[in-house]
Amino acid sequence: MAEAFAAVQPLLEEYSDIERQLADPAVHADATRSRTLGRRFAELGRVVAAHREWAAAHDDLEAAQEMAEADPDFAAEVPALEEAAQEATETLRRILIPRDPDDSRDVILEIKSGEGGEESALFAGDLLKMYLKYAESKGWKAEILEATETDMGGYKDISVAVKYKGNPEPEDGVWAHLKYEGGVHRVQRVPATESQGRIHTSAAGVLVYPEAEEVEDAELDMNEVRVDVYRSSGPGGQSVNTTDSAVRLTHIPTGIVVSCQNEKSQLQNKESAMRILRARLLAAQKEAAEAEAQDMRKSQVRTVDRSERIRTYNFPENRIADHRTGYKAYNLDHVLAGDLQPVVQSAIDADEAARLAAHED
Repeated sequence: MAEAFAAVQPLLEEYSDIERQLADPAVHADATRSRTLGRRFAELGRVVAAHREWAAAHDDLEAAQEMAEADPDFAAEVPALEEAAQEATETLRRILIPRDPDDSRDVILEIKSGEGGEESALFAGDLLKMYLKYAESKGWKAEILEATETDMGGYKDISVAVKYKGNPEPEDGVWAHLKYEGGVHRVQRVPATESQGRIHTSAAGVLVYPEAEEVEDAELDMNEVRVDVYRSSGPGGQSVNTTDSAVRLTHIPTGIVVSCQNEKSQLQNKESAMRILRARLLAAQKEAAEAEAQDMRKSQVRTVDRSERIRTYNFPENRIADHRTGYKAYNLDHVLAGDLQPVVQSAIDADEAARLAAHED
């Protein structure tokens, strides 16, 4: 396993270097730098722990093998120590496989109604409740940044910030779990608007972005952003405010447009819009880099109506099915109540298997 030690050595040195930096009070005066170092330190901590276990397991095995010739008691321990050393080797090998550098990030999650009219908008509301309950079960904080409601209580679109409380290990991060939710979600049920009791199929789209850090990731040149203000409107277009509190941001170079009107304060709406805009710009930058490297992210779909579905929610059968991983269960009511982890885990497991296969190739 000499090659494994060679691969891990630079990471051990980086861990020690970051540990020294984090001991410097001056580093913590820069919140962005401190946060970045803390995230990397947590990520490397897994490597350090796995390497220590690997080294200890192999040391124990070597010592037992050396003493086995003279003492039968040590010889009897060798098989179990060999198994422990093999397990530690496999754990270290898995951890050394590069993972998504954004896994520990928070996210901006957007839900958009698609084909299906009001029924699609109502389903978008169901998805919102599911994600809010799931976030609650994980101990995350969810904040609705913007929402456009319809006359029947559905949503044309919703933007939600989902944040981890503290510094997560990469595998525990919000993006590590929710990045698999991007795509077209199809629903099959009898709509509230259906008088004949017929089952309809409609869809809503989910987009997920790692949230950009204001200084670290996406410093906006406000000369490239057009800011428009207008009066907020509610379902049916009626005005809900007498002042120009709604804000629309247009990033001129990319054409990305973000509108927010939920808050009564123009400043608060602008801050929410800026968060969404930064997240979208960060995602666009990463996609452009990945396209250039011919390594496009396949786990996410960007439009609701012309893309393949990733999941079906069948109400008559109480069935949830993920079409990417083959996961299927008949507990849709529990999933919509926030018990989403088994579905997400199937995507995590499939992704890990693909990374392992790619690494071995």
